[in-house]
Amino acid sequence: MKKNMLKLKKYTKKIFASKSPQGKGKAFRAIRSQLEDLYRSGLKSAPPITVPLALISQIQRSGGSLLSQLFDGHPEIYAHPDELKIGYPEKYIWPKIDLNDSPENWFRILFEASVIKHFRKGYNKGHKSEKTFSFIFLVSLQEKIFFRYLDSLESVTLREIFNAYMSSYFGSWLNYHNIYGAKKFITGFTPRLSMSKENMEFFFKVYPDGRLISIIRDPRNWFPSAVRHGSKKYSDIRRAITQWNENALSMLKNKDRYKHRVIIISFEDLIQNTEPVMRSLADFLNIEFGDILTVPTFNRFPMVANTSFRPEKAGSIASNTLSRHKTLTGSELDTIEEMTGEIYEKVIGVATSIS
Repeated sequence: MKKNMLKLKKYTKKIFASKSPQGKGKAFRAIRSQLEDLYRSGLKSAPPITVPLALISQIQRSGGSLLSQLFDGHPEIYAHPDELKIGYPEKYIWPKIDLNDSPENWFRILFEASVIKHFRKGYNKGHKSEKTFSFIFLVSLQEKIFFRYLDSLESVTLREIFNAYMSSYFGSWLNYHNIYGAKKFITGFTPRLSMSKENMEFFFKVYPDGRLISIIRDPRNWFPSAVRHGSKKYSDIRRAITQWNENALSMLKNKDRYKHRVIIISFEDLIQNTEPVMRSLADFLNIEFGDILTVPTFNRFPMVANTSFRPEKAGSIASNTLSRHKTLTGSELDTIEEMTGEIYEKVIGVATSIS
């Protein structure tokens, strides 16, 4: 696989270097041949993925992208690189799969169109990030792996459909550097999905061995980031904080319903005490702690924070996220305190304590 990837890179460079139509045509034919070899190699080597999903979910602008990037390079994790968009008809809605439906419709429901954009333009997390990463993904290969997995089964269950999808996703990401090795979880971030009781019921029905990780962010730091990222959605402070409250209350309910399968962590702890927080999450997922869990990466390459403000350097944790409240007026701070004080304290009370 690696040898074929290097050849593909070599012939791609030749296309841009060649000045003659004949030279470009020869390079294009070579690339087509290499892609066919990659297809066959990927189909042959794609491992079946049957491990559970550790879902990261809470309201936007609370650290979900950062946590995904911290899990990215761990050898016992399949880390989904983007927002996990298997939801249907919206990414915030857990997909309701009908076992009487066709495999073609199952794939259509779960398929994440963002892979096409990342394949064409490269992967870039955050509109302020200048770094773009190669993302080599073959959708035709994904379909083949998905259907082949299901064809190998005597009977199909909901879980097996999701296993087929995860196998097809990671098996078709041809330059994924962490495909092999003994894995214990897939990690993926979908904002807001955990705010719905029905979503969580369906999630744990598919993944009874799954885990939910939710991050609570101080509303005084959350609001400036949220309004800057989505001014139309969060411009009204009372409406925005009402959404934050709904998110916080859903965390309390999920923890009460699903007990040990749910963990709540503090965003401020994640930023200030990254290693202790990631050690607690490693224990939660029963994986070995390693320094890679303290470095945000994409496919093991250092990443810049997905921030609404000025990003810091790649591979670092953006500590300036803790001072967003300084941009608020006294009136705004009073409103946030009035609306969230009691609820925030309750969530912090059940969040994992880092001493």
